Formats: sequence, structure tokens, C-alpha cells
Amino acid sequence: MKLLTRNKGALLLLMLNIFLVFMGIGLVVPVMPQYMTELNINGSLVGMLVAAFSLTQFLFSPIAGRLSDALGRKKIIVAGMIIFAISELMFGLVSTSLLLFVSRMMGGIGAALIMPAVMAYVADVSSSEERATGMGFINAAITTGFIIGPGIGGFIAEFGIRVPFYCAGIAGAVAALVTSLILPESTTQEQRDQLKKDSGKSQSLVKQLIHSYKAPYFFSLIIVFVMAFGLANYETVFGLFVDHKFSFTPKDIAIIITFGSISGAVVQLTLFGWILNRFGENKVISVCLFMASLTVLLTLFVNSYWMIMVVTFIVFLSIDILRPAISTKMSKMAEGQQGFVAGLNSAYTSLGNIAGPIVAGLLFDININFPYVSAAFVLLLCFGLSVMAAKGKGNKKAAPTEL
Repeated sequence: MKLLTRNKGALLLLMLNIFLVFMGIGLVVPVMPQYMTELNINGSLVGMLVAAFSLTQFLFSPIAGRLSDALGRKKIIVAGMIIFAISELMFGLVSTSLLLFVSRMMGGIGAALIMPAVMAYVADVSSSEERATGMGFINAAITTGFIIGPGIGGFIAEFGIRVPFYCAGIAGAVAALVTSLILPESTTQEQRDQLKKDSGKSQSLVKQLIHSYKAPYFFSLIIVFVMAFGLANYETVFGLFVDHKFSFTPKDIAIIITFGSISGAVVQLTLFGWILNRFGENKVISVCLFMASLTVLLTLFVNSYWMIMVVTFIVFLSIDILRPAISTKMSKMAEGQQGFVAGLNSAYTSLGNIAGPIVAGLLFDININFPYVSAAFVLLLCFGLSVMAAKGKGNKKAAPTEL
């Protein structure tokens, strides 16, 4: 097997790079309440800091993809890791709002450079039969980084509120050095010239978004946006919420988020296939939207550490089942446009990750309960629309002559 034998070392190195990036993203969650106090910043600024990362990643991803085609995957991966390392060190060192924004935006650029280059590298060195396995390994590294990041951030913060960012920066710099010395380039100059020509013919992301409303899977894209918006809304202010309401420490926050994330990932790996086959995509999507809405709202009414953990677990579990259920549904509707649909899925997720933190931060400054009220309302509204859409589809199947 080409990917799993000859390129095993390269794949492991790519997994390490992706893991470090997404771990670095998660580090900020448990320490942000203390950062707010230390730097005297409000919830609105926290929301915009989180959104700044997603915005720059969204804007630079198409450019980064073209750069990896023209210059080669390895150069772009190494450049992305260096920028990521600088951004993490900078976030730990600076004390002004402007420089914090610069740091987060650099982190978004670094992630934008790394993600498409890594995915393209895996596609380069694998056969079509092995590609799913390779992508699965990369996605596993992403998920693991997301899960472990908050936990590591909360525990390392015991040695100092800025220490987690120093550690992430140093790890990123070491990974960049090792990658530059060991990772072979996956494309030849002739291949890069051809890829450069092909990329020039592709439709821009803006045009893809504008025309996406015509697609049969447009409603699924709306759910993707709402899901990302609700989860980003929930996660952005979660640390601030439990800090203000219950005086939780970074360690407490890290344990809750890590437990919820790990539990959701376990269900994804073990029961997701059975759930989808047993109940179908439409029912699973509707139930997950309802449960996410309900438990986000319940967060406002629980008053103990263990109840917060239970509610957070159900929120994460609902989203962890909802995300692949929507992707599966869209994949079935996409037919010969798998790559195109995957790109739109990613774009709508990014838009939700941009809007969610901004809205959450603004509402948090008005009232600490408002972000969760808004997230619950949007998720519940989407639940209602999903039920109506499923019924409409059922009616069309029952009466095809009315079409």
C-alpha cells in the first residue's frame, strides 16, 4: 500500500503539524477569563479575537491552496508552521489589544497555509483507494488537537497564564524545523506548472458562495452555518460564563471541555454509523439540532459543576453527531461535485465561526446569559426548518405528480 508504507513517515509528520496547529487553537479557551482580567478587556474584544483567526483563515485559504500548487506543498507547510509558531509566542508576550489581534490574525494565516497544503500532500502521495484512509488520519489529528488543546492549556496554565502559548510556539518552531529537514516534496516542477494552470480555471470562492443558493443542498449548508455559529457562540463565552457565574479555574474549564470533546469523539467512532443507518440523516439532523438548542439553554439554569459537565457533554455530543450527518447527506446529494461541496461546507463553517464569536462577545457585555439565549434560539429555529424541509421532501415523494 503506497500511502501506509512508503510515505508513512511523511504522513506522521503531517499529522504532527496539524495536531499542533489545532491544539494551539484550543489552548486559548480555558485561559481567556484570566486573560480578560489581566489585560482588562471585555467580552466583545474576546469575541472579535476569536473571529479574527477564523476570518483570516477563511480569506487566505483559497490563496494558500493556489500557492501550494505553484510553489510546492512542503514550502507552504513550513511557512505556515513558522507563522503559527510566531503567532503563539506573540500572543503570550504582548499586552495590547492591537498586538493580540495581529497575533490571532497571523495564526489564521498560518492555519490557512497549512490546511490545504497538508490535504493536497496526502492526495499527492496516495492512490484513490488509500485516500480516504489518509484523510481519516489527518482528520483524526485535527480532532485530537481540538480535544487536547483546552485540556493542555488549562493544566499548563497552573505554571503561569502565558506558559501554554510559549509551549505551543516552541513546539511549532521545532515542528517547522523538522519538517523542513525531513519532509520530501510531493510534486515535481512539471506537476506544479500544470496545477498552476488548472487552478487558474477554477471558480472563485466568492462566486461559489453567491451561486450556492441554487444548489439542492443549500439548506444543508444553512444548517452547517447555524451549527458552526451556535458552537462557536457557545465555546467563545463558555470560559467567561462559568468564570463569572461559578468562579471556575482554567483547570475546571479544561476538564469539562476535554471530557465533552472526548465523549463526542468516542461516539463518532463507535456508534455514529449505526445511528445514521438506523434513523436516517433527516431524523438525526433534526434531533441533534433540537438537543443542542435545549442543552445550550439549560446551561443558564444549572448550578453545579457536575450538571455543567453533563449539559456540556450533550451539547458537544449533539454537534459531533450533527456535523458528519450533514456532511454525509450533502455528499450523497453532490454526485460528481464532491470537492466543490466539501469546499462550500468548509466556507460556511468558517462564516459561522466568524459570526458566532462576534455576536457572543457583544451580547456577553450586555448580559452574560444573552449569548446562550441567542444560540439556543437560532438552533431551535433551524430545527423547525429542518422538520418542515423533511416533511416537504416526504410529501413530494408521496405525490410526484404535483412536481
